[in-house]
Amino acid sequence: MTDAQLDKASLRAVALARRAALDPAARAEAAEAAAANAMQWLGEVAGEIVSVFSPIGGEIATDPLVRRLREAGACVCLPIVLETGKPLLFRLWEPGEELTPSAGPGRFSIPAPPESAPAVSPDVLVVPLAGFDARGNRLGYGAGFYDRTLCLLRRAKRVEALGYAFAVQQLAAVPAEPHDERLDAIATDAGIVRPAED
Repeated sequence: MTDAQLDKASLRAVALARRAALDPAARAEAAEAAAANAMQWLGEVAGEIVSVFSPIGGEIATDPLVRRLREAGACVCLPIVLETGKPLLFRLWEPGEELTPSAGPGRFSIPAPPESAPAVSPDVLVVPLAGFDARGNRLGYGAGFYDRTLCLLRRAKRVEALGYAFAVQQLAAVPAEPHDERLDAIATDAGIVRPAED
């Protein structure tokens, strides 16, 4: 492991411990606040394709955000892990439609739309994370799926990446490696974190 990877592992543990310490009532209230903040930052989303995520392992709930996105006329899609080392695939999803565990590798099997759902290229990615800093550096879970995906999408078109997390997951600094893709902003229950310039 490199020094940066070791730093990331220890920082990830700190951020995830803070997240785990939140009680259910605080989580629910925070999810509603983060959704409202995210919508304010996103602005007009009618007709846009917005990727959200199915929360796992204590991640912030996305239901309040999905509800607001659909009310505002956005199409919602979910990411699918196809293979380790590859970018994510995205499929359209309507709230209420049943999700099934994706056939992704090992621990990355996450609830996903059925294979019959159309594959799409999102305009906005709402990105899960373990931790983040004020510069827009994201601390993920170590597999690099969103970094690869954002790199690919950003080469093809303009796409916005909005981190989505509890405010307690903010860290003083996250080490940035060459392959890491910065977030355009982070929506939390405390407001929007707009990355500071270098």
